[in-house]
Amino acid sequence: MTQSSDALLERMMTLHPKVIDLTLDRVERLLEALGHPERKLPPVIHIAGTNGKGSTLAMIRAGLEAAGGSVHVYTSPHLVRFHERIRLAGELISEEALTVLLDDCLAANGPDPITYFEITTCAAFLGFARTPADWCLLETGLGGRLDATNMVDQPRLTVITPVSLDHQQFLGETLADIAREKAGILKPGVPCIVARQPEEAMDAIEARAAEIGAPLIVCGRDFDAWEEMGKLVYQDSTGLVDLPKPVLRGRHQIENAGMAVAALRQLGVSAEGCEAALAGAEWPARMQPLVDTKLNALVPKAELWLDGGHNPSAGEALAATLATMPQKETILVCGMLNTKDPVGYLKPLAAHVRNVIAVGIPDAPATLSAEETAAAAEAAGMNANAAASVPAALAALNDVAPKARILICGSLYLAGSVLRDA
Repeated sequence: MTQSSDALLERMMTLHPKVIDLTLDRVERLLEALGHPERKLPPVIHIAGTNGKGSTLAMIRAGLEAAGGSVHVYTSPHLVRFHERIRLAGELISEEALTVLLDDCLAANGPDPITYFEITTCAAFLGFARTPADWCLLETGLGGRLDATNMVDQPRLTVITPVSLDHQQFLGETLADIAREKAGILKPGVPCIVARQPEEAMDAIEARAAEIGAPLIVCGRDFDAWEEMGKLVYQDSTGLVDLPKPVLRGRHQIENAGMAVAALRQLGVSAEGCEAALAGAEWPARMQPLVDTKLNALVPKAELWLDGGHNPSAGEALAATLATMPQKETILVCGMLNTKDPVGYLKPLAAHVRNVIAVGIPDAPATLSAEETAAAAEAAGMNANAAASVPAALAALNDVAPKARILICGSLYLAGSVLRDA
């Protein structure tokens, strides 16, 4: 009897004692055993960075599909089901196709140690090699240089979104260290679209590019994008283009949109395709309004929003978004992991938010307790209380602030649990 994908994924979790162990040796071994599927992919666009990877990828995908292309997509983490990580020629992978790929990878790997992310990335490569498509979008899981996705020798294009401090325990303590790891996706002769970066990060990226001969196309130097009169204005060496404002909400999405347009133009996509990229992209848990869910019934008069950002830069982006919204009492329902910097994330939001209700993240072993997140919110300058769950927090808020704007935030894992139960 064929096992379910969930059972196979559980088996994969037991193949290595660590969740993260950055090296490419195990991936290289398994890909060789599988017949090197990474060498049989359609043209690859490889995306690294700290923030904005998923949103930028979603817009690039929308543009390529609008131009008539079929697109493989690999992203992580998933919000509700693992299947979200893999799209074969535009369609979420089916249960049947996923179980076949996982079975094949487990058989080829045998008992040898390999991390969950590494073996599932190999499964994605295998699926992409077996299914025809015009393009393949790969999002790094962590870093770049030693990320399991970094096995394609000659991508068509690479993209580095804004780099900031995150995952220092794996990538290094400084911005330069982290940027060097992200710049590990650069390949000789392959153009790279680079977001506006802090100077320290840009210096590290430029040094790596010069070392290997990778041409950089840099935001603020070779192209730029800004909002004007309700539209996005994009400029590069060929002139100005007026485009629709991105459907993805938030001021930071203007720059992500500029990155996507720069990538699409580099790939030869028309202005119409670029318009569709901004108007048609979908990326859940990024300042996503919640409507007609079970949670809305707990606060029927409130605005309810969901955002999965989880590091200080994401807190700054969220604060900038709140600054553009109509004035209204805004309350956070916040849960975070103990691998993050909760005070750094929450501090930028204190200018717009007075009250936080902290929660733990269900089924997440690395969750901060509600009390720990509440203490971080107090340290960031907010008033904070703890609640047993998101529904409990909302029920309490309906009693004291029934017409508030309520933003559930702090973690993609928390966002995933909310969407699972929606």
